Amino acid sequence: MTSPTGANHISSRDNPLLKELRKLAQDPGAYRRLGRVWLEGDHLCRAALARGIRPAVAVFSESFWPSAPAEWASSAIKTVVVDDDLLRAVSGLESPAPMGFVLDLPARPELLPDAPSVVLDRLQDAGNAGSILRSAAAFGFKQVIALKGTAALWAPKVLRAGMGAHFGLRLIEGVEADALDELKVPLVATSSHRGDWLHEARLPHPCAWLLGHEGQGVSAALEARASHHIRIAQPGGEESLNVAAAAAICLHASGAAALVQAAS
Repeated sequence: MTSPTGANHISSRDNPLLKELRKLAQDPGAYRRLGRVWLEGDHLCRAALARGIRPAVAVFSESFWPSAPAEWASSAIKTVVVDDDLLRAVSGLESPAPMGFVLDLPARPELLPDAPSVVLDRLQDAGNAGSILRSAAAFGFKQVIALKGTAALWAPKVLRAGMGAHFGLRLIEGVEADALDELKVPLVATSSHRGDWLHEARLPHPCAWLLGHEGQGVSAALEARASHHIRIAQPGGEESLNVAAAAAICLHASGAAALVQAAS
């Protein structure tokens, strides 16, 4: 059924769009098979619109639809209104949001050889991956290269942890380590046990930071490619830092050094 405002109303759980949304919301790898991405909640949706992205579908619950901002309702190619219970059943969240967008999965961009970059080496945790994307965007690293074995970057949990950072980054995922041969910037490897102390190091810029698996760190083969090895001083005596925390510290230091260099 279509309302006078042009929205299609969905009241059957067997609706094809709802079946697709359930897959996108609950299966981390579904976006690769379906070629679409589900953004749940107003924060991610606002972030996408702020970057000029036009959703394929805007989805609203029945109860939220009457108060939905006009710019959201008119932003998408298609708008649908879904029974509240059916939309809640789609969500993977404890407190489901009353709206969301479906986006066409962006085409994988070409790797830029000279771009400040972050390389993710087999990171497993979606929260860590999303947090690192957020730090990369904040500190001027606009290209993220995810090697095979890394968490799916457009999965729902990574999207939520990224808080909108996805839409300002070049995301290149599922590549082999040999793809790094295309980079012309120095590779900087993080380590818990070797290399220069971050607070004393002369960091190259632009560069590509190598961030490794939560338990194993950067692989030996990848470390061998690096021209710089960096470790973070930990006066408190802990053995290592969470990879997302280490990434935030290193990327901030690197971004700040670039600002100083540009000003001098």
